[in-house]
Parts: sequence; C-alpha cells; structure tokens
Amino acid sequence: MITASSSIVRLLSLALTIFWILLLARVVLSWLEMFGVRIPISGPWRSIADLLNDVTEPVLRPLRKIVPPAGMFDLSVVVAFIIVIVLQQALNAL
Repeated sequence: MITASSSIVRLLSLALTIFWILLLARVVLSWLEMFGVRIPISGPWRSIADLLNDVTEPVLRPLRKIVPPAGMFDLSVVVAFIIVIVLQQALNAL
C-alpha cells in the first residue's frame, strides 16, 4: 500500500533528479560558452539558457557566498551536486 508519505518522498526525489539534470545542463552550457560557443540574443536557445539560470541560480547564489571560487572555477556547482546527491540518498533511506 502506498502511503501519502511515500508519495511525497518519491515526488521530492523526482524534483531533486530534475534539478540535478538542470544543473548538469547549466554546467555543460557554461563549458560550451568557455570554448567559444555563443548563445544568440533571442530564440529558443536563449530561452533554454535563461530557464537554466532562473532555476539554478537561487540555489547557487547562497553557495557562492560560502564557497570561495577556485581561480576560474565555480565550486558552488560541485557543492550543489553533492547536496542534491546527499538529499537523494537520505530520501531513499526513508
């Protein structure tokens, strides 16, 4: 029998997985930009880039205040990945 709490846990786990994928897409996009690929000013690619920034930035901004940059690398993304994985493991343990 599926209880309400297990449904909530599955929903939270799904939300974390989706966030993980969006965070990974943001990292890939930033790598492409680093190698010279430019996102157009308008169009579907700009909409995707804006969506990725709008969804991930509220999590990354506070982490950047805690985690200092390592040269040109933004380690807050790595910390965000670790937090998401730890939260998923905690949810799976329930």
